Amino acid sequence: MPEPLIECVPNFSEGRNPAVVEAIVAAMAVDGVSLLDYSRDADHNRSVVTIVGPPAAIVESALRGVGKAAELIDLTAQRGAHPRIGAADVIPFVPVRDISLEQCVLLARQAGAEIWSRFRVPVYFYEAAAARPDRALLEEVRRGQFEGLRDAVRREVARRPDIGGPDLHPTAGASAVGARRFLIAWNLYLDTADVATARSIAREIRASGGGLTGVKAMGVLAGGEAQISMNITDFRQTPLSQVYAAVEEKARRFGAKVARGELIGLIPEAAAERESEWLRHFHEFDPEARILERKLNRPLEWPV
Repeated sequence: MPEPLIECVPNFSEGRNPAVVEAIVAAMAVDGVSLLDYSRDADHNRSVVTIVGPPAAIVESALRGVGKAAELIDLTAQRGAHPRIGAADVIPFVPVRDISLEQCVLLARQAGAEIWSRFRVPVYFYEAAAARPDRALLEEVRRGQFEGLRDAVRREVARRPDIGGPDLHPTAGASAVGARRFLIAWNLYLDTADVATARSIAREIRASGGGLTGVKAMGVLAGGEAQISMNITDFRQTPLSQVYAAVEEKARRFGAKVARGELIGLIPEAAAERESEWLRHFHEFDPEARILERKLNRPLEWPV
């Protein structure tokens, strides 16, 4: 009988120095854990790693990544378009096979305790692992980013970490550790450099603004292009084709259109709508490289 399989998708607050990113990824090599994908984004100054493995090994791999990030990333000198509170900013555990979301919550809690114990980096729990209802949403945990949260924990008991602290780590900040279902990180670029257009569209489509269910979005300027950076938290309820159609329609009102798309990390097979308009906006979409179920059989080599 196959052992349970868990995906972990750590997000690290470094996307400009390839040597730092490679060192963090290399530190995560643990027997039994497969490296499926990793990428870095200079504008967001962020890297995203996708690993899969059995429970104990996946937790250890994530912990090693947190430790190396805390060693190499100094948030007091780090800036980028993406909000962040920590060097190892987000560590979510996702059930893939023969394991429940509730069991992933227990793993997240275990990992959070170890992060504080080993590295003295305080931890906030979010999504299904949230210890408090007001921390279920990651954006609430990250409110104010590193600088704002660093000051808030000294003034407000309500903003203090779930584990560790009360102060943040002076250079590595804090980590948000959670358990969740599959999330799709997806960027759409407009044929304009007007970031106000991207921000207006993001405001209209995100769930918190009364837009689409399970959609989180922000507008940023990336490489001189207006970008709508999105997380799709429930692709079954809100397929990517529906999100794309909404962005396209709203962009037309501003005299703009979608120029291209970009996936960060992997997507489940069920989310890859073949022959859809959004899929055609990729210059190349290689199912073997981008679909999670296929990558399980073709993992990457760990960097040295």
